[in-house]
Amino acid sequence: MRQIILDTETTGLRAEDGNRILEIAAVEMINRKLSPPDRHLHRYINPERDSEEGALRVHGLTTEFLADKPKFADIVDEFLEYVRGAELIIHNAPFDIGFLNAELERLGRGRIEDYIGGVIDTLARAKDMFPGKRNSLDALCDRFEVDRSARTLHGALIDCELLAEVYLSMTRGQDSLLVDLEVESVATHMVQDHSRSNVVRGPLKILQVSDEELAAHAAYLADLDKASKGQCIWSRLTTVAEAG
Repeated sequence: MRQIILDTETTGLRAEDGNRILEIAAVEMINRKLSPPDRHLHRYINPERDSEEGALRVHGLTTEFLADKPKFADIVDEFLEYVRGAELIIHNAPFDIGFLNAELERLGRGRIEDYIGGVIDTLARAKDMFPGKRNSLDALCDRFEVDRSARTLHGALIDCELLAEVYLSMTRGQDSLLVDLEVESVATHMVQDHSRSNVVRGPLKILQVSDEELAAHAAYLADLDKASKGQCIWSRLTTVAEAG
């Protein structure tokens, strides 16, 4: 599976106001393995306008620095070929998708959705995983212990690299699930093989949860229920089970 972690920097917050993309970065990941740096795509772009003051404070890319850089029309073919067929992973995807579509429509090239295999919005996923918590990229880096010490200003490439680490941490449980299913399948075959060969098996070991583990689990559910304002389904199931 080919995925592209993507980020843009722009001259302002709203594409509808004529703001443009001035930096774009994309980091390739195949089967959850990051490709070497020479497979990354990173381009500075002449946006053909000045940045708004607030945006300039965020990315620090001046009009003078960008003056001799290619325009979006000059890199559009390279960019579309790079992302073609891939699934994009973006933090706050509506923002970047909106700017990409504005650039493509300006050139009569359709919409980014016409070229890719789908979009994953890590901000939306983070809000589902951590309701009521801060879910900016910085906050997620801190939560998942991703080193962001090199990030002084917002930059598309470093943000992609950080987001790649965050995304892998956010979805690591999915890998565990697949591993569990594989182990279960192997175990089933082993049991079947043993049953055929009349192997004598020892007594089944039963592991019981300690009082400390039960208390820690209850405290975790209470925190989760509080953060979700009483919407934690596990707390409801526990209450029903105890009542039964």
